Amino acid sequence: MSELLVSGGQVLRPDMRVERRDVLVDQSSGDIVAVDEPGTLAGEDELDASNGLVIPGLVNAHTHVAMTLLRGYADDKPLDAWLREDIWPVEAELTAEDVRVGAQLGLAEMIKSGTTHLSDMYFHVEEIADAVEQAGLRAVLGHTAVTVGKGEDDARADLQQSLDVARRLDGTADGRITTTFQPHSLTTVGETYLRAVVPTANEAGLPIHLHANETTDEVDPIVDEHGTRPLAYADDLGLLGSDTYVAHGVHVDDSEIELLAETGTGVAHCPASNMKLASGMAPVQDLLDAGVTVGLGTDGAASNNDLSMFGEMRDAAMLGKLAADDASAMAAETVVTMATAGGAELLGFDSGRIEVGENADLAVVDLDAAHLTPGHDLVSHLVYAATGSDVRHTVCDGAVLMRDRVVEPFDETAVLARAAEHATALVERATET
Repeated sequence: MSELLVSGGQVLRPDMRVERRDVLVDQSSGDIVAVDEPGTLAGEDELDASNGLVIPGLVNAHTHVAMTLLRGYADDKPLDAWLREDIWPVEAELTAEDVRVGAQLGLAEMIKSGTTHLSDMYFHVEEIADAVEQAGLRAVLGHTAVTVGKGEDDARADLQQSLDVARRLDGTADGRITTTFQPHSLTTVGETYLRAVVPTANEAGLPIHLHANETTDEVDPIVDEHGTRPLAYADDLGLLGSDTYVAHGVHVDDSEIELLAETGTGVAHCPASNMKLASGMAPVQDLLDAGVTVGLGTDGAASNNDLSMFGEMRDAAMLGKLAADDASAMAAETVVTMATAGGAELLGFDSGRIEVGENADLAVVDLDAAHLTPGHDLVSHLVYAATGSDVRHTVCDGAVLMRDRVVEPFDETAVLARAAEHATALVERATET
């Protein structure tokens, strides 16, 4: 068996203690096989973690990775206007090749910033899956179905495609890709369609991922039409459960928090996007206190505008304190857990902890920097001071994806050039129509 040794650094343990340890990885199985005193382990390959902190690979629990092509295209608008006036029209011009190139750009960005897992919602999903397989990351993928603005045949076909893609791609990339059935949201997919197709997804055992309660505009119409809160409506449709996680969950009341906890439904919290679109402040500390599994996501690069989980951790901590009106809420250890083990649990991966038997999904954060000195509390530094550019090495499934800041699966320079070309051509097509 080929073994990789990550040596010379400090290691973040599952209980958030930091210890000087070496980590040994079985590259054939992709598992961690030893975490031991420095100098006691050996491997055929070695990553130097000196002056660094070895952390679990970060988990981006909700994103739209190919939207990197729209980074900076439409800013400073509320969600509904942003989608209808800018995003949906340009997305209508996307080709499969655009999506592949945008996905490669986003995955390269994630590798550079220590992210090893993502949950993606988009279309042309086969192109994204191919990019994920090439990149070596773990991903939960799915085709996102929308019925508003479509005739009945097209609406039903879109939902069927979401079911078909979830069945077809599950377990690909040597098991690194799993899938979800993805109705876009409770307001963009009609009730008739949901009642027809959700039982099929449940019978097939497909996990479900959807947007919910992101803005008041996603809450009020459901309350007005159905006389109940959105998540109670979702539960009546069969959408909630231990294999479901919703994106955002900003405007949830106490009854909905209780319902999420009772059904085992998780939440992917996207603080940067929620702030930028003025969607609101999610009551994340209340969700956690109620026992809801919460992960962190960047959302798409068009509403963030980057895919770094370090920025997301800082935003989650800061916004969470404001939402709770409590400086002790969303402590650094809590946020790091959300970005690692919490996100992995949400997505269904045995990752997020550096211990024997866990997936070998790791990142090494370089501590030799002015903004990370002195090292009073390295967990605090991960949340409040570190940036994606501090990541020195990234490992997923035992494979080295970045070594000394060089991305190995992609020619990064070529990816950036192609992405810039495709983004320019895409916007030109969209503005001509």
